[in-house]
Amino acid sequence: MKRIALSLVVLTITVPPVGAQRIGTETSDRTHIVHLKTALNHLTVIEVGEPVLEVAAGSPTFKVEWRDNKVFVQPTEADAATNLFIWTATQRLNYELEAAGAVSLMDFAVDQASVHKPEPVQPANTTAPDPVSPSLSELLLRGKPVRMLPSRQRTPKPVEVWISDLYERDGRLLIRYSVRNHSAQPYQIDNPHVYELDGVHSQQSLYGFVNSQLGDQQVSKLKIKQETPVRVLDGQLQSEQIAPGEEVVGVVALQIASSSTPTVLRLDFPSLSAAGSDSNQSKQVQIAAFVVR
Repeated sequence: MKRIALSLVVLTITVPPVGAQRIGTETSDRTHIVHLKTALNHLTVIEVGEPVLEVAAGSPTFKVEWRDNKVFVQPTEADAATNLFIWTATQRLNYELEAAGAVSLMDFAVDQASVHKPEPVQPANTTAPDPVSPSLSELLLRGKPVRMLPSRQRTPKPVEVWISDLYERDGRLLIRYSVRNHSAQPYQIDNPHVYELDGVHSQQSLYGFVNSQLGDQQVSKLKIKQETPVRVLDGQLQSEQIAPGEEVVGVVALQIASSSTPTVLRLDFPSLSAAGSDSNQSKQVQIAAFVVR
């Protein structure tokens, strides 16, 4: 009788729960659709066997971001489902993002196994070419021009910044801009500090502002939850000092994760000292520019 009871206890302990949280593996097949179960306030991670080049979701109700070979999916609304596509250099992956459900049933992570392909045989005495950096013509042709959104009431500024082009590739964003000094004194300029504004709420959809520089009117209506510093990889300027009435062009390179939803960046430049009401005092004029990418 004791043996029977002990066997029942062991059986109860070793049977896995039905419908538990899943960490699974899927085989890459462009004709196959993978269903992902999600949960609010939780991330589902898709890990691919090679770097991700592009993603596209059918609805903004899911927040989708990617870095290197990992894609992060998070639902922002309940009872909303959509589809998701992921492209790499060799394949396309298809997903159906199911409406957010119970955490106990969600897919925590999915490892997307890549299809193994044999390495090509190199001819004898042949070396592989070095990777080619983007040429100047590629930067000019693939760069996205930035438009300046108009404002009804434009306040004159002693120093103005205009963002002209964005070029994004492999987790790096190149921003070309120009700075003009309208003040009566030289302006000492340096590479900007860049911040990604998170949790931004706007009266107008940010999708209509993609590849645009926001004017004072649009910036004043933004509600920003927090800001995150963006790593500046490099920066170049025609000159480190701008004489009154002159203009210089600069380029800054950033390390930033790609995103399928619009993001707002703020570029902060060195402040300008301007004389106050008292000739012995001066005030700092903040110089900044906002762009949606």
